[in-house]
Amino acid sequence: MDPKTHPYDALTPDVVLDALAAIGLYGDGRLTALNSFENRVYQVHLDEPVEGQDAVVVKFYRPGRWTTAQIHEEHEFALELAAAEVPMVAPLRLHGQTLHHHGGFDFAVSPRRGGRRPELDDWDVLEWTGRFLARLHSVGQLRPFSHRPTLSSATFAHEPRDWLMQHHAVAPEVQGAWAEALGEALALIERHPVLRGEASPEGGIATLRLHGDCHPGNILWTPEGQPGAGPHFVDLDDARQGPAVQDLWMLLSGDRRQQTQQLGALLDGYEQFRPFDRRELALIEPLRTLRLVHYSAWIARRWDDPAFPINFPWFGTRDYWQGQVDMLVEQIEAMQEDPLVG
Repeated sequence: MDPKTHPYDALTPDVVLDALAAIGLYGDGRLTALNSFENRVYQVHLDEPVEGQDAVVVKFYRPGRWTTAQIHEEHEFALELAAAEVPMVAPLRLHGQTLHHHGGFDFAVSPRRGGRRPELDDWDVLEWTGRFLARLHSVGQLRPFSHRPTLSSATFAHEPRDWLMQHHAVAPEVQGAWAEALGEALALIERHPVLRGEASPEGGIATLRLHGDCHPGNILWTPEGQPGAGPHFVDLDDARQGPAVQDLWMLLSGDRRQQTQQLGALLDGYEQFRPFDRRELALIEPLRTLRLVHYSAWIARRWDDPAFPINFPWFGTRDYWQGQVDMLVEQIEAMQEDPLVG
């Protein structure tokens, strides 16, 4: 393959429609690319409805990211949630399969679901979201993942750090300062056994199957008075094993007072369905720090995908990496403060 090409260059509209036709779904020509950097996702209107759907969403997985077994675990979790009436958009089972293959791509087809971003400054919305997250976690705790990874300092910091250094991705002017700050941050993160990826000792913080990337963009809100009112979750692409608080902290924003209020509303809803271990609140800032490191490596690894230089033009500059150093220093301070009180 020409080094200037990327696998997704071959994913033309005709290939998308041919992939659907191969499993008996026929588009009417209306095809819309949806916002996704990691995968390629399209809304396709159909000539004839399938399982009551006149339009579907088709997701083409990034080649080489997940194994077939890991994708199947994502689908099984989504179907398990849907069967438990947790509002999760699960893939359609077509011809007995949820995962299909065409033109070198793995893909899945899901029903189209509308909705808007939740208004997380509304306490009722937060409480409602907390209730549904608790129900998601109640299913997630029933059994562990066998193939998908665990959220830990090894997978979210050590491995990404090593990759960035080996590929000379960190601006050389600040490489030493970044590595030093990250080392200091890791010493604080790894005070928590659950983030070292160790088996939980008796009485330790438990892990379970998580959404894994539960930010506001992965929750669609249907207003009250409409069918299916409330939140529903999309995109289990980052589902993994980890502590429950991973699915809560990305819904918090603002200053400490605002985050405390938001957390209180989330937990008011959450604890209507399952208990929440307050010790996990001490993991919020360590998890935020791990995400910083993982995010930088995520962009760097995908720089050959034309979508990334276009959408992240600031990445890789000296200013970007100096900003990462500054944020790590801020996180080192934050991890030494008392945790939020929920």
